[in-house]
Amino acid sequence: MILLECSCFTFNKPRPLRPHSNSSSTFSSLIINGGGHRIRTIKRVQCLRSCDLIDFHQDLIPYEVAWSLQKHIVKEKKSQIQNEGDCNDTLIVLQHPSVFTLGTASSNNNLNFDIKNPPFDIHRTERGGEVTYHGPGQLVMYPIMNLRKHKMDLHWYLRTLEEVVIRVLSSTFSIQASRMEGLTGVWVGNEKVAAIGIRVDQWITYHGLALNVMTDLSPFKWIVPCGIHGRQVGSIKGLLKETQLSCNDHETADLYHLDDASLIHITHKSLIEEFSKVFQLEYNHKIISVPMLCESARK
Repeated sequence: MILLECSCFTFNKPRPLRPHSNSSSTFSSLIINGGGHRIRTIKRVQCLRSCDLIDFHQDLIPYEVAWSLQKHIVKEKKSQIQNEGDCNDTLIVLQHPSVFTLGTASSNNNLNFDIKNPPFDIHRTERGGEVTYHGPGQLVMYPIMNLRKHKMDLHWYLRTLEEVVIRVLSSTFSIQASRMEGLTGVWVGNEKVAAIGIRVDQWITYHGLALNVMTDLSPFKWIVPCGIHGRQVGSIKGLLKETQLSCNDHETADLYHLDDASLIHITHKSLIEEFSKVFQLEYNHKIISVPMLCESARK
């Protein structure tokens, strides 16, 4: 990650530095003892970028509503950057009702149904990638970020989104996930548990990642997920069950026996925490009424 660096030297005892809202800077404090001959320590305090958190993780937000919200926020951020030089980042977290989405690389050959008569709503979008499914029990994260203030590198951004999920699975569920050479997403063995598809407009990101928590995986049979043949789709709940059956890990067994709402809650909390750590952000919680959001999208 590229950081804007600024060094500050002081002969006094350093005070804790409060995070600055629109920069990600590293400050150094140099402390000198007595007659000024001996350096005692160097203290570094990380200042975090501000990120607006729009949290609907317990709600089912129609895809077209979330899509409209993202495009509206992107437009606002582009205007703010033009006028002020920077903007806060934004993270939207939610679930969707059952829906298929197609990326710019999508081919109808990866649909196992008549596109004129789909089993669920279907949307062709401007994100990269192939066809995927969203549905209840899947946590979706839409980061809308100014990459000029992080790193202007799309490969870095994709790998960093993958890193967020890999850390969540390891730290919260003791599930060892990995990347697959040449493919985007997060895998556990032969099962893909998180799909990623993004769009970047003037270095502002939108769309994002979807993590299967306790998702009904049967709708994936209607498509070739992400256009990848010969691979399976998995979920956290399914992986916990497999782990429970194969070992005597009581902690993992307890996680498997969580009700669905608790499993979503634990995963959501971990996603939010790991995302802030990896991208070095602090959150400002933004409250939006779901009915008002839906009404606004219909206009």
